[in-house]
Amino acid sequence: MINPKNKNSGFIALISVIIISVILLLVTISTSLDGFYSRFNIFDYESKERSNALAEACADTVLLKLINDSSYTGGGSPVVVSGADTCTIDSTSATTPDRTFILHSIYNNSYTNLQIIVNVASASVVKW
Repeated sequence: MINPKNKNSGFIALISVIIISVILLLVTISTSLDGFYSRFNIFDYESKERSNALAEACADTVLLKLINDSSYTGGGSPVVVSGADTCTIDSTSATTPDRTFILHSIYNNSYTNLQIIVNVASASVVKW
């Protein structure tokens, strides 16, 4: 004869194994997805750093062009920084002695807009 008590304990053991397996599976999946998404966060951070470096290279270009020509006011045409990497220099004011430049750079959909104010006479940065 089968003892009804043993029948229930087998059912409880089976349900316990299923619940523990589901919990372990969820923990494994969430850990894997966390690593997967953190890879994209690192990639976005590196793209933003590269975009920021392009904007700073544009600032150096502005200073160089002002040293060569004190009437330089920027322009909307892209400036090639390195290979296919470009940035754009716009001027919002052409007043003397300070001139304001707005620099735009894009790298892998990471945008950087930088505004600098440069003293034209000394070619020094007043505000970054």
